[in-house]
Amino acid sequence: MPTTSPELLDRLAVLFAARDRGNMAPTIDAFLAVLAEHPDDPHVLYEVGGAYDTAGEEETAAGYYERALAAGLAGDTLRKCLLQYGSTLRNLERFDASLGVLDRALAAFPESESVRVWHALSLHAAGRSDGAVAELMELAADHIRTPDLLRYETALRGNAEYLRELDAAR
Repeated sequence: MPTTSPELLDRLAVLFAARDRGNMAPTIDAFLAVLAEHPDDPHVLYEVGGAYDTAGEEETAAGYYERALAAGLAGDTLRKCLLQYGSTLRNLERFDASLGVLDRALAAFPESESVRVWHALSLHAAGRSDGAVAELMELAADHIRTPDLLRYETALRGNAEYLRELDAAR
């Protein structure tokens, strides 16, 4: 698979930085112009998807995310694409598909706090609040290292495990 050139990545970063979240049309147009020049580039496809996603056009965004994944994203851009695609599927109320994508992201990027939070959000949206709370409790236990919370770390992890077992039993 061809690698996205550093120059193209820089060009995409400039377009991303210039976006106006309140008016995404110019950004979408700019990314589509780049896509016309590089129709199979995974990073370009990802950015087009992200622009449509930000504009609230989730169905269109999902198609670009799928194409970007099929084109061979890797590294941190793969993580971001999986997270955003999973979130988009959640917004489209395709909860099982959302969790499938976010499970893939968790397997590939187990240390990503953002993936864990969005996974919890999709669990909640799918009616699996026990699993969602367990995920967030584990995240807190892993990353909030204050004396106050550390005092209760064993109980926090025990409660998270109990909730995860309840979720698995359903």
